[in-house]
Amino acid sequence: MCLRESVSYARAHVRGWLGGDHPAIDDVVLAVSELVTNALRHSDARPGDFIGLTVTDAGGLVRVEVRDPGSAFSGPYVRQEPEAEDGRGLLIIREISQDWGIGEHGRGLGRTVWCLIPADARSRVRGPRRDTLMA
Repeated sequence: MCLRESVSYARAHVRGWLGGDHPAIDDVVLAVSELVTNALRHSDARPGDFIGLTVTDAGGLVRVEVRDPGSAFSGPYVRQEPEAEDGRGLLIIREISQDWGIGEHGRGLGRTVWCLIPADARSRVRGPRRDTLMA
């Protein structure tokens, strides 16, 4: 499956899982789109590799996790270049989520990037944020 198909497939399934009337559906779908795109573009994933998506709705928060093969050369980070034409996915994640982070599973075992989306956008925590968290 190509990138465009994989991302749209993930978005459609999340809409089906949570339902179109879920209060956080737009933010969750945006988070899924950004994290799956990043996994496909920036990990060492090859055709046929597993990219896992888990969405858990509990206690007023929706946890989105995307697991990929990881990369031997770099890890996810928030870009600091304001003139960049792309690479704003984790900046978006940082802004729409209450918290987010990265779990490295060990050499050759991949990584998981996750975020917590509040069901009520007003409950987002503002203030100092960590760009990466170890899960």
